Order: sequence, then C-alpha cells, then structure tokens
Amino acid sequence: MSRKLVWIEQPRFQGFGCSECAWIFNSPGSPAGKSFDEMMRNFEFQRDKEFALHVCADHPGTKRVSA
Repeated sequence: MSRKLVWIEQPRFQGFGCSECAWIFNSPGSPAGKSFDEMMRNFEFQRDKEFALHVCADHPGTKRVSA
C-alpha cells in the first residue's frame, strides 16, 4: 500500500488526511513559533509526524480518492 497525505474537502471537514483510510489530521491547537515561517514549519512537522506514525488498520473506513 502506498498511502499519501492528501487534501480532503467534505461538507463538514477540510484538511489533510490519508489516501488509504479514514485518518485525518487534527491539529492540537495553534501552531507555535515566533514567525509565520516557523509556525508553518512546526505545523508541517507535526502533521507529517502524525501521518507517518498512524496505522491505517486503526482507522477503517472508506478508501479515499486522491485529489
């Protein structure tokens, strides 16, 4: 399985999720940082870390279509 981080747009959710399962990224709060660039790096780091660590079997559901 070659899962990918994809952008998802649904009526009740817009954000990042997995292309192969129902996992979605829920940001734990406002990004930390002293500048916008640092906040973006911290957000992307947290998002990518959580995506890499998630197990698709723990998030069963409809297979997502890549955008």
